[in-house]
Amino acid sequence: MNAPARLDSAPRIEDFPYRLTDNVRFADLDPNGHVNNAVYATYFETGRVTLMKDQSYWRLPEGLAWIMVRLDIHFRAELHWPGTIEMGLGVTKFGRTSVSFDQVAFSDGRCVASAQAVTVLIDQATRRPTPLTADIIAKFQPWLRRGVAPSN
Repeated sequence: MNAPARLDSAPRIEDFPYRLTDNVRFADLDPNGHVNNAVYATYFETGRVTLMKDQSYWRLPEGLAWIMVRLDIHFRAELHWPGTIEMGLGVTKFGRTSVSFDQVAFSDGRCVASAQAVTVLIDQATRRPTPLTADIIAKFQPWLRRGVAPSN
């Protein structure tokens, strides 16, 4: 297994091949005037779900679904409204039934948060984990995080 990137090292957006932008909403703020910590989970979810449900790119086999089993967030800087964020995502590991991601959120060229996420492929009928197929792994290849060799 590869050692995870140090939490205090500064991520580079260039290392994350899947990217999208989102707006910071006024409703994202807490009483301290910055984005509430819980909202970052939503930003990161938007990145993962946008990739994993993009049917123009791929279709998950019938009867299978992804579930989140782990999300670790490192809050690096305050984020304020108004503004936009650039999110990056990169695959870091394939397990027997899981895919792991590194994710980042940048604002004005500065990393405001980073996360590690693990999703598991399940059978929708049994709700049990199911092994990744060679096709699923192949479809994730363009999204491998630069600088990290994915492990199995």
